[in-house]
Formats: sequence, structure tokens, C-alpha cells
Amino acid sequence: MDVEESVIRAIKQKFDGYIDQDIGIVVDVLGLKEIKEGMIIPGDGAAYYETHFEVVTFKPELQEVLIGNIKDIADFGAFITLGPIDGMIHISQTMDDFVSFAKDKVLSGKESNRSLKVNDVCIARVIAVSFKDVTNPKLGLTMRQQGLGKLEWIEDDHKKESKEAEKPEKSEKQEKKETKKK
Repeated sequence: MDVEESVIRAIKQKFDGYIDQDIGIVVDVLGLKEIKEGMIIPGDGAAYYETHFEVVTFKPELQEVLIGNIKDIADFGAFITLGPIDGMIHISQTMDDFVSFAKDKVLSGKESNRSLKVNDVCIARVIAVSFKDVTNPKLGLTMRQQGLGKLEWIEDDHKKESKEAEKPEKSEKQEKKETKKK
């Protein structure tokens, strides 16, 4: 095998899914920048090369807004896949409503009649990041702010706002007439 191809393969094996608090999660190795002269260690027989390479990483930051798919729903919240990592949305952070959990893995809002189920596409904001256990970083998310939540909810809210903006404003005379009628 070609030296460059062999080195890339070894780097990908070593760094695929590598997690570090400073750089995040390694998604892929882009390529080699430099391969220095190789060295063989006596008794080992393998060739070792000092290399410089580029990687693509994902490191979620506080307040970052991300899009993902709901992976699972439990009685305490929803798990969302955000590329190479999953995050958790506590049931209290799913929507501005009283939320109940159904046995068929659906979270439902009491007054809004909104529901959240597995495979829904959602937009969420990162509110907590923990690399305490480097092998299993934790992300806390919210969908309770404007512009966040299930894509259909965002579209519905946008349509409501557009309709309200299109309504003509009442003149002072109309407001006085309505006030007198009351």
C-alpha cells in the first residue's frame, strides 16, 4: 500500500469518533498536510511517521442553535440526534405548555394540541454542555424560545404572525365606536 494511503487509514482508525473537551468530536479526517520521514523501532517492525493532518470536528457551544431528528422519547423528555452526538430535551423544555407523555412515545401539549414524536425534525438551542465523561459528552437543549421547536410549529407560528401583520390597524374612530358599544 502507498505510504500516504496507509498513513491516512491509520489516522482514520485512531481518530474516528475521537472525543476531546478542547476540540470536540472528530467527524472525519480531511487529509494529510505533511508526512515526515518514517522510522522503524527495533523489535516492533512497524514504520512510524510524524504527520500533520486536518480533521473536521463538531464542538457544540452554549446558545448555539442546531437542527436534528428526535431519536427517542421518554417520560422525562426527548433525545435528539445532532449529527455525531445526541442531546436531551427535558420535558419542561419541549414547549410552552403543560406536556404529557403517552405510552406510544409521544409528548403532547395540553392547550396547544402540539405533539412531538420520534423522527420529527426540530430546532433546539444548547443550554448545557458537559464533557465530564469524555467518552459520553452530554448536551442539554431547549425548544421553548421563539423560532425553536418542531419545524411545523415554527411554520404555523410564522403564518399566524404574517396574518396578524396583514390585518389593517383600526382607526381612532373605529376604536371609539367599539369602546362605546361595550
